[in-house]
Amino acid sequence: MRDEILEAARRLTLERGRVPSFNAVVDAAGVSKGGLIHHFPTRAALVVGLAREALGSVDAAMTTAAAAGTAATAWLELSLPDREERELLQALAAAFDPDDSRFGELLDEAREAITRWEGMIAAEVGDPVRARVIRLVGDALVANAVAGVDASPFDIDELTSFLVPGAGVAAAR
Repeated sequence: MRDEILEAARRLTLERGRVPSFNAVVDAAGVSKGGLIHHFPTRAALVVGLAREALGSVDAAMTTAAAAGTAATAWLELSLPDREERELLQALAAAFDPDDSRFGELLDEAREAITRWEGMIAAEVGDPVRARVIRLVGDALVANAVAGVDASPFDIDELTSFLVPGAGVAAAR
């Protein structure tokens, strides 16, 4: 039931450009209000659930990429969200309430994940400073996409070749 609720909430968020009301999620997920509240007692808890799902997706992609020796490239590619991902991130950011303790917990989880991902990049590139730069460039790409600052086409392969030693050679194979 939890997965169905999150899927319905995600779909509605993308359709409406904002995190939906409980009633809309209940209708779309085909669950009772009590069932929704059992999993997500508040709208803030639903927002955190959607954000955790997004973090988990990035974590799975980074773990897979690290195992393949492509964590740095994957990070940069993941940092250019498609339209749907960008719209979801915008809606989640708009629903963020820094005074709610759930969001503080989510930020702690995000910090831990970012540290883990940066470690994966460092293990690949062999330099923690270069790994930090790659991670920060990815952060800036996401921030620009969410803010709508840089709408021009972007050559991720060129950036990757510049930042990731050997990426151009691997891509040419």
